[in-house]
Amino acid sequence: MLAQGLAIILVVGLVYLLALLGRPLPLMAVSLVQGVAAAAIGWRLGLSRWWLWINLAFLPALLLVQRAELPAWLFLLGFVLLLLVNWNSLREQVPLYLSGRRARQQLQQWLAEREQPPSFVDLGCGTAGTLLYLARQFPRGRFVGVETAPLLFALAWLRCLLQDNCSIRYQCLWRTDLAEFDGVYCFLSPVPMPRLWAKARTEMRAGCWLISNSFEIPGVPADQVLELNEGRQTRLLLWQMKGRDIG
Repeated sequence: MLAQGLAIILVVGLVYLLALLGRPLPLMAVSLVQGVAAAAIGWRLGLSRWWLWINLAFLPALLLVQRAELPAWLFLLGFVLLLLVNWNSLREQVPLYLSGRRARQQLQQWLAEREQPPSFVDLGCGTAGTLLYLARQFPRGRFVGVETAPLLFALAWLRCLLQDNCSIRYQCLWRTDLAEFDGVYCFLSPVPMPRLWAKARTEMRAGCWLISNSFEIPGVPADQVLELNEGRQTRLLLWQMKGRDIG
């Protein structure tokens, strides 16, 4: 929203200046310039690549849709699809974040250093891209993804059907027993991290690891940090469990 807003301000100024010079821009040209500006601002803000394309196409797409006079049910369908993808944004304040290539590589390298075949869960696995990548790299390991956004769950489940050591559960992360796993990975938001830390300390076995992409646990320094440097300057934060809290 910030990228779009700043781009609109810049383009309004440019359009006004060109109008004073007697060189008005067609509306579609204005939307394309605004899209380029929004994408450039988004890049400077460190947004993921897929957000750059969204910023670029947002205003031109609105104009094309307006001119096409599409039936009203298409807008309802679009709303339903967004709801099915962003279900967790409403319930848990956790938007869809996709782990990048560098995060997958760092997780692979970290798992390769373990002595035993990994038992690994991805809390909020999205489309299961990271999970499936790791499962293929470690065929003797066990990889589980949990997801409650209906459309994302369906896509993840279908993608992992033919991968024997990878399974997807339609399950809330708060109902997932973390004691099953040696490694617990998440890419959530700042909101659930304190509650997740309390859950991990209660359930996870000593020596096991909680791994968070980007988001810290307030007041709890990570035992290990793996830098990613993927535009957003993200990192993997790792905490090793000292034992379960009793009481």
